[in-house]
Amino acid sequence: VIFLFATIFVAAVIAIDEETHPSMQGMQSLSISYETPEQYSLLKNYVDVPGFDFVKSTKDFVDVLVTADKIKDFKQLLEEHRMNYTVMVEDVQQLVSEEYIAQEVERRLQARTQDYASGRLSFTYYPNYKEVNEYLTYLTQTYKNIASLITIGNSYEGRSMKVLKLSTGGGNKPAIFIDAGIHAREWIAPATALYMVDLMLQSHTDLLAKVDWYVLPVLNPDGYEYTHSSSANRLWRKTRSNTGSICKGVDGNRNYDMQWMTIGASSNPCSDTYAGPKAFSEVENQHLRDFILARKGQIKAYLTFHSYGQYILYPWGWTSSVPSNEPELRNLASQCAQAIAKSRRTRYTYGTSANALYPAAGGSDDWALGKAGINLSYTYELPGGNSGFLLPASEIKPVGVETFEALKVVHQYVTSKYASH
Repeated sequence: VIFLFATIFVAAVIAIDEETHPSMQGMQSLSISYETPEQYSLLKNYVDVPGFDFVKSTKDFVDVLVTADKIKDFKQLLEEHRMNYTVMVEDVQQLVSEEYIAQEVERRLQARTQDYASGRLSFTYYPNYKEVNEYLTYLTQTYKNIASLITIGNSYEGRSMKVLKLSTGGGNKPAIFIDAGIHAREWIAPATALYMVDLMLQSHTDLLAKVDWYVLPVLNPDGYEYTHSSSANRLWRKTRSNTGSICKGVDGNRNYDMQWMTIGASSNPCSDTYAGPKAFSEVENQHLRDFILARKGQIKAYLTFHSYGQYILYPWGWTSSVPSNEPELRNLASQCAQAIAKSRRTRYTYGTSANALYPAAGGSDDWALGKAGINLSYTYELPGGNSGFLLPASEIKPVGVETFEALKVVHQYVTSKYASH
């Protein structure tokens, strides 16, 4: 049955919808190392060129997805310029199809073997948006005295956006705010945020004694749902708003009103880093902004989860100069990185976004510090292994467990600095 079902699925997978995404058939993921400024600028020429998707850039290498029609010439160019590269994924479409089938098989298995009718998540597959919301409802029913939901508004396509509040009551407590899934294809981010909530409620309720938590597991519901709707859309990154161009969507993490469009963002609606027609053009970001500003002063730490890369980043992203509390930000990031490493030796790099990764303006962490006054503001780039955004679902729990170690460190710091003892 599973085989037949899988075959039908692949057929459905290959029927691409009306929007023209680059074909993933024969697309490869390359990791390319460069040594000279000339090599770097050669690579930079391909940013925003159709058929090339730069998904990770560091000081000495880039990861890029290249479509089948461009791969041969591109590899030749790399060889001519003596640049070393590794093929991380031989055929992206194959990996995506395998993931799609594994997801469905696991989903059906769980439906049969355990009582997940209640909305509970097994964390053995990546939940779609409906399942995320069912899980949030399940939590409020199971942990009535602690968990509640705050609807903060609807997405562009009308999906309800819910923030999970975890609190043992009592006023005047500092709070930690977490969001994930601003980039649709980064599935490990929402899964990790939810798994950490699961860990907290099942065995670490002590983290609720002096701190309130707000968790928005999917900040970009439309994009997230789109990547789940058919495998052809699996690598979609942006929102799904229509700004009057043939290309839909805005990069939500270039859309915040903090040095908007000054660097590392595109004004081309067809680019993956399109910053939008104006700052806060995206309704999802407006809801997050309004929620946070309504709790200005209470929220002491802002954590946003992305993938992939194993970075703990803090402001600024728009300039290589650093905020005045950089020593504090760096010290806490360092402790978090150490805590993660202890768990299963995963190594994180930390630093300001512009200096440790690449300059980009309009990010949520810059806005949280610069405009919302949240001094402890961090972006976590979770692991991607060799498969980048297509991290196997078997990694959800291990990544959740190790990241939770960092969360405990942030909690400890917020408690000692801001909670009344």
